[in-house]
Amino acid sequence: MKEYQTITEISGPLVFAEVDEPIGYDEIVEIETPNGDIRRGQILETAENLVAIQVFEGTTGIDRASSVRFIGETMKMPVTEDLLGRVLDGSGLPIDGGPDIVPDERHDIVGEAINPFSREYPEEFIQTGVSAIDGMNTLVRGQKLPIFSGSGLPHNQLALQIARQATVPEEEGDAETEFAVIFAAMGITQEEANEFMADFERTGALERSVVFMNLADDPAVERTVTPRLALTTAEYLAFEQDYHVLVILTDMTNYCEALREIGAAREEVPGRRGYPGYMYTDLATLYERAGRIQGHEGSVTQIPILTMPSDDITHPIPDLTGYITEGQIIVDRSLHSKGIEPPIDVLPSLSRLMDDGIGEGLTRADHADVSDQLYAAYAEGNDLRDLEQIVGREALSELQNLYLDFASRFENEFVQQGYDTNRDIGETLTIGWQLLSMLPADVLHRIDEEFIDEYYTAEASIEEEPITADD
Repeated sequence: MKEYQTITEISGPLVFAEVDEPIGYDEIVEIETPNGDIRRGQILETAENLVAIQVFEGTTGIDRASSVRFIGETMKMPVTEDLLGRVLDGSGLPIDGGPDIVPDERHDIVGEAINPFSREYPEEFIQTGVSAIDGMNTLVRGQKLPIFSGSGLPHNQLALQIARQATVPEEEGDAETEFAVIFAAMGITQEEANEFMADFERTGALERSVVFMNLADDPAVERTVTPRLALTTAEYLAFEQDYHVLVILTDMTNYCEALREIGAAREEVPGRRGYPGYMYTDLATLYERAGRIQGHEGSVTQIPILTMPSDDITHPIPDLTGYITEGQIIVDRSLHSKGIEPPIDVLPSLSRLMDDGIGEGLTRADHADVSDQLYAAYAEGNDLRDLEQIVGREALSELQNLYLDFASRFENEFVQQGYDTNRDIGETLTIGWQLLSMLPADVLHRIDEEFIDEYYTAEASIEEEPITADD
């Protein structure tokens, strides 16, 4: 390795050094400070005689007398099945007091793009145990389904609930496949990290998980490699060890803020709201690593979690994420204020692959019909709440009052379940049928008659009254 002492500038997390040979993009660098500390970095930009290095551990203590050594290879993640049950920092080093990682292989963290021709269409159900997701916005193996939340909302509790409850129900005749969770936390506080680890250890979920922890006081540059390390581990477990892997990335807003900080240090021309113009491409390189590959039993499914600044869904981070992913789960502030746990608003939420992941077999054939009818009835009841505020319940028809009662019961019985309740899909649909039985059978227009005959139990028997202009 050739060693240089040619640092010309230090700007935020970046170090600029002069070189006299070609240096590869993304190449790993070691920087030795005058007191002997070794810092790792990565080539962010390379020119004929100058390189920009982003330093993972921060630039404090680095000066012009520091030495720069170029390793000659890109950053790699040591992967092995023994990573399950381990806790690593944001740069992939163990922090759980366990032994050093003895890898089976070392994989480039950038990964390899999945050939679109080799992709297998996602259409198998993942059960999270959360009714608002399983019943209304079903997660499918190989899908990328983000959670849009806001500051102060309980998205961390929801993420932990999914991490410990998620399973892949096997259809009869299917080969048994292991399930694993990769949990990557970016820019979280020490208090949040302690809560995550306490929950993983209390519930035993750590045994089938690999946890990456990047804390808020860790360098921002490290935040940009944490999700890539996590996804590289997921790809190894999925496509070489045949696991079904669920990757939870939280919080993608902190990741994007790190991109903005690095862009400012490089004096790049900013895009929307100061974020880099290439943020869409950068996010796509992460999200598009979810999927299934023909000939492989395993799969990589992603649940990125982001907090929308000022609860603004048009903000660049949720906006660009929505373009790349297949739907979104919305965590709602008004439901949270009502004490609903988890406060998922099913009306603006969406899973674009849901129809392909439900149907015959373990997920029951009536799933799609029940979901559509629950959505329609809840939307009707939610709209009538505004009318109730104007004219009062006494001015509404009996059917309209039933829809109002339905909306309240839907929130308090279907969405509300707490963070420790694990419902299988059968229990979720049973609750759905109990709620729909509040309404007259002749208003259930979205459900096939054979399912009404089999599952409907009338709780109310009234004739639908036409809604007039006076109503």
